[in-house]
Amino acid sequence: MANVRTHKGITPQFGERTWVDDSAVVIGDVQMGEDCSVWPMTVIRGDMHKIRIGDRCSIQDGSVLHITHASDYNPGGWPLILGDDVTVGHKALLHGCTIGSRVLVGMGCTVMDGAVVEDEVIIGAGTLVPPGKRLESGYLYVGSPCKQARALSDKEKTFFKYTAANYVKLKDEYLNPAE
Repeated sequence: MANVRTHKGITPQFGERTWVDDSAVVIGDVQMGEDCSVWPMTVIRGDMHKIRIGDRCSIQDGSVLHITHASDYNPGGWPLILGDDVTVGHKALLHGCTIGSRVLVGMGCTVMDGAVVEDEVIIGAGTLVPPGKRLESGYLYVGSPCKQARALSDKEKTFFKYTAANYVKLKDEYLNPAE
C-alpha cells in the first residue's frame, strides 16, 4: 500500500481486522492493535519517535497524530500512546501525548506534548489540552485551555464501549463491502 510507508527501515504494523482508508497515510514506527479504523485524510506519522495505538480505536477523518522527537530541549522526546477503545473525532491533533483507554477525543481537539489523559475521559469538541496537562479519569473537559467541566454520568461512561463497537462495525463494512 502506497499510503503505508516505511521510514528508516521501520514499517507500520497493524493488528488483525484493522482498516486504513486509501487516502490516509501511516508512516514509520506505528503499531496499531486489532479492529482499529483510520478514516479518510488522516496522517499518523511515527518518523522520529514511536506511536502505539491499542485495540478498537477509531481515528477519524482529517486527524493528525504525531510525536515529539528527542533533543537537547526534550531529552526523551514524547511518543504518542493511545489505550483501547479510543474514539478520536474528526480533525483532532494528538501530538506526543498519552491517551488512556475508553476516551472520546472530540472533533477539532488539540492534545499537546507530554499531556496525559487518564481512562474514561471525554474531551469536548474544540478543546485545547496544553503541554504537560493531566486530565483526571471520569470527567468532561472543555475549553481552550481545557478546564474540568463536570463528572461523567454512568450513561456517558457506557458510551465509550458503544462508540468503539459502532466504529468496529462500520469499518467491517469497508473491509467486507460485498457482505
